[in-house]
Amino acid sequence: MKRIARIGGVAVLAAALFVAGGIGLFRSNGDGAHVQTPAAARADALLAPAISGSLEQIIENLQSRLRVLPTDWQAFASLGLAYVQQARVTADPSYYPKAEAVLQRSLGLERDDNFAAMVGMAALAAARHDFAGALRWGEQAKTINPYNGNVYGVIGDAQVELGRYHDAFATFQHMVDTQPGVASYARVSYARELMGDVPGAIKAMAAARDIAGTPADSAWASYQLGELYFNQGHLNEAQAAYARGVQTDADYVPPFAGLAKVAWARGHLQKAIAGYTDVVSRYPSPEYVIALGDLYRAAGRPDQADQQYSLVHVEERLFRANGVNIDLELALFDAAHGDPAGAVTAARDEWAKRHSVHVADAYAWALYSDKRYPDASVYARRAMALGYRNALFAFHAGMIQQKLGHDAEAYRLLKEAVGINPHFSIQYAPVARAALAKLGGVV
Repeated sequence: MKRIARIGGVAVLAAALFVAGGIGLFRSNGDGAHVQTPAAARADALLAPAISGSLEQIIENLQSRLRVLPTDWQAFASLGLAYVQQARVTADPSYYPKAEAVLQRSLGLERDDNFAAMVGMAALAAARHDFAGALRWGEQAKTINPYNGNVYGVIGDAQVELGRYHDAFATFQHMVDTQPGVASYARVSYARELMGDVPGAIKAMAAARDIAGTPADSAWASYQLGELYFNQGHLNEAQAAYARGVQTDADYVPPFAGLAKVAWARGHLQKAIAGYTDVVSRYPSPEYVIALGDLYRAAGRPDQADQQYSLVHVEERLFRANGVNIDLELALFDAAHGDPAGAVTAARDEWAKRHSVHVADAYAWALYSDKRYPDASVYARRAMALGYRNALFAFHAGMIQQKLGHDAEAYRLLKEAVGINPHFSIQYAPVARAALAKLGGVV
């Protein structure tokens, strides 16, 4: 219970930072200029010829440069960062060991003044869901160059994932003050969303989209706007945002998944299956593979659903083999697909590492799947203590309360879930509606 009170206190303390109208987590330092250390400026100048073009071109150019200049530690650092980004855009975790190797090579050539490699190691640790490691590397990088906004991004991201929200929000504020732009405004958006300020989150993400300097950045921000709208049940706005992302950069896959999700929400099941099938063929992220499996199950095609779920376990082994911790994702998947013991083990292991609201929610649902309802209730309350308007969190909490016999509270929470977003889950939205119908006769 002390944990709940502390998170609630964070909510009160941070609320002043999220006032609509441009103050707090939306300030800049005037013209947006920032100061670099001589080492950072030197690295930028040396690398400028090698880092223009597409991500594939960047990697190829850096590899070519390093064949000629094998002691260029700045180029090794940039190559490591490029590998991390390539893993993210392709859903191929085999790039992570490559990134680690070249970043370590860079640090071996220059340890004391190697800001870029330290940020790269922080980004790599975060991508592998080692958020404590990401924070350590970020703090080391900050000692070299405290004027670069990117380092506050990786530090703040790690603090959020570790559940250190007050620290994270202060870090994001400093990032905005130091280097306003797409990256900092996007983090403002996420912070506001976590605090339950969805209009403020939308405003910040729209600002990020409007100042995006590349089609890729604009498509990314459009997709994030679509997610914010969809998660509040606003299908028209979500569809428009996803469509804008598709039109801006057709190579960026997530907006296509967003459009498929809208199709499902509008009752076009076959169109949604076709959309997700195309998405998975291009970008086999476990999130999309699971969604396709759930759609097949909803369509009465269990064999095809099971094929997708089996693919998730193949991907699980691939991610683990490349150093990625997926305990949080595995806990939710196992709880939803018939392995309660595995779900509890994965969630417990992740809770031992970090106390974010997302881990608390996953732990609650894992315990629910294992029929440990009083324990599940404790973690469900922790998940909701920050004020995050998340329909899935409310659904989980409501189902737990129903099992505890607290019908009035269960009804309130389930009604909240479908009120936030009646299409919050392919698998669970129908369950929520059925439970509400049942409870409506007794509350």
